[in-house]
Amino acid sequence: MNAINTTQIIDRSRFSSFHISLVFWCFLIILIDGYDAVIYGSVVPILIEEWAMTPVTAGTIGSYTAAGTALGAILFGFLADKVGRKKVILFCTALFSLFTALAGFAEGPLAFTVLRIIAGLGLGGVMPNVISLTTEYAPKRIRTAIVSFVFCGYSVGGIIAALLSKSMLPTMGWKPIFWVASLPLLLLPLIAKAIPESVGFLLDKSKDKEISNILSKLDSEYKMSENVKFERPQVKEKGSPIVKLFEKKRALSTIMFWISCFSCFVLIYTMSTWLPKLMIQAGYDLSSSLTFTAMMNVGAIIGTIIFGRLTDKWGFKKVMIPLYICGALALSAIGLTKSSLVAYILIGVIGAASVGVQNIGNAFVSQYYPPSMRSTGIGATMAFGRIGGIVAPTFVGVLLTMNLPANMNFIVIGIAAIVGAIAILFVQERYSDYKTEGKNVDVSQKDLGEKM
Repeated sequence: MNAINTTQIIDRSRFSSFHISLVFWCFLIILIDGYDAVIYGSVVPILIEEWAMTPVTAGTIGSYTAAGTALGAILFGFLADKVGRKKVILFCTALFSLFTALAGFAEGPLAFTVLRIIAGLGLGGVMPNVISLTTEYAPKRIRTAIVSFVFCGYSVGGIIAALLSKSMLPTMGWKPIFWVASLPLLLLPLIAKAIPESVGFLLDKSKDKEISNILSKLDSEYKMSENVKFERPQVKEKGSPIVKLFEKKRALSTIMFWISCFSCFVLIYTMSTWLPKLMIQAGYDLSSSLTFTAMMNVGAIIGTIIFGRLTDKWGFKKVMIPLYICGALALSAIGLTKSSLVAYILIGVIGAASVGVQNIGNAFVSQYYPPSMRSTGIGATMAFGRIGGIVAPTFVGVLLTMNLPANMNFIVIGIAAIVGAIAILFVQERYSDYKTEGKNVDVSQKDLGEKM
């Protein structure tokens, strides 16, 4: 009996009800993640007044939360290899939902910060594992589009956070906005039942019956059998998983991915923490500023869907670099315009060039490395990237104390987009998994575009 190659079955599978269920629940998890990440920025102007904080202190709280997410990305990225991605996703979802809600009971900055750090552990841990799980089960011909779509959930969560804050802040205050974050805890049993465990993990643990059950849902022609045999992954080589990211001529690209992710998180955390305050400084009221936050996430969704699809035809670099540059130009212009309509458009472009680029970049990284190091590659990239999220809130808080003109603040922030574009330019795609394997199994980006 020939051993069955699970990767080939998944790669060639049709988009089915199995994929719809997986995409729905992964999208929902990332939506919750996005809501929990964005709500702090929505209430920062209120907290500064209520707790008599300086902008630097408010920014530091955002930085501590980002530090928690960086630690979570590393910790839970490695833990997933030991206990499985599904368990880690469920635990992290419970962790950030519970502690975000508890932050709504805080009576001062210290307790609030501690609770946000713990929530940050879950926020950081869930994202790389959802990326890996979605990448693993998506049909190869539409893999980039599916992964990018799932991460539109982050932006939808940001929109909900902004609009809910706009409606609740004037009458109910900031605390109920955090309490809402506990609702996903009720969905955990449904999520546990719906999402599968990683096939790679199941193979490693020799759980063939569970693998057969999953494959039967993926492929109607697959027949379950007690005597079925599966191809096992090669024995893992000894050595640090992180070190392997720098082997086989991947070192430069690994560093460039880290720098690009760092730049993206500078933009994302700057906007999610400080956009309402920056727009108030530019002459808009709080209500309008929260609408700008929603618009930024609308731009992120549109950018992810449209440009994520184009990467299957044009390649990642030809999409990400122009988006980064457009983001830098939009940031430079946002502080100069007095037209609300133009401002909304520019904010939408910034959303596409920050959250949108990061969503596409997640798909880039997940496909660049082979399956044996995919989780490590994504976790390490996002962990380094979140250092940008640690630096950005405090940096902008200091920037605001310098009383610079509004347009200068945005120009300084826009430098991060230029750095990100340069980093992506130097990524060496010829050493990626989809290029090196493409010589034998026909999975290059060009070939994917021709098959669509």
